[in-house]
Amino acid sequence: MDTGNRNLLLWLTLFAVAFGYIEGAVVVYLRELYYPGGFSLDLQALRPRHIVTTEVAREAASLLLLLSVARLSVRGGLRRFAVFAFCFGVWDLIFYLTLKLLLDWPLSLLDWDILFLIPVPWTAPVLAPVLVSLGLITAGVMLLLSPEERLPSFTRRDWLIESGAGLVILATFFWALPNLAAGRPPGAYPWWLFAIGFGGGAGWFVWRYRLARHSPAQDQPAGGAEHQ
Repeated sequence: MDTGNRNLLLWLTLFAVAFGYIEGAVVVYLRELYYPGGFSLDLQALRPRHIVTTEVAREAASLLLLLSVARLSVRGGLRRFAVFAFCFGVWDLIFYLTLKLLLDWPLSLLDWDILFLIPVPWTAPVLAPVLVSLGLITAGVMLLLSPEERLPSFTRRDWLIESGAGLVILATFFWALPNLAAGRPPGAYPWWLFAIGFGGGAGWFVWRYRLARHSPAQDQPAGGAEHQ
């Protein structure tokens, strides 16, 4: 790893750690407001509407901030995706670490959480987003440490497959919504469906990455790396 990549990863890590703590601190305040007796998976508690709207806007701003860092820190679509994936993963893990340190929550990685509110509430056991974050960090590091000429040349098919895997994972985050909206317990989380999405996306990425690593070096950077 050259000095430039090492410095890039250092500053991205510092940014994501700081941002993850800020995110966790905000949720500490929100839980004091919405769940003073302790957190529960109760969507009916998300009142009043203007506070929920403010939280949705804050979540959108958080994603925009991560996208902005990716856009400004490197060149090329694939490397920008790598920065976003790495920062998102670290941010999310530090968020849960902050909640554990400040609130001693979750008690278990199988405790359910409300992940996002855009466009509707996402819910899942904490282990699910933690696994996704670990996968994003791994993919981000692999891409950022790769020489430009060895980056996978992702095609439209590759992006469609990875997007499809992501949509399968998202489906598991919406799985419990009908029960929760009706005031019922979330029920069983569809780990089998999560495994299909996570395993499929990770497996395809690793295969494409290894294929690029063992292919002859290209004259031009792969994945549109020189395009602004």
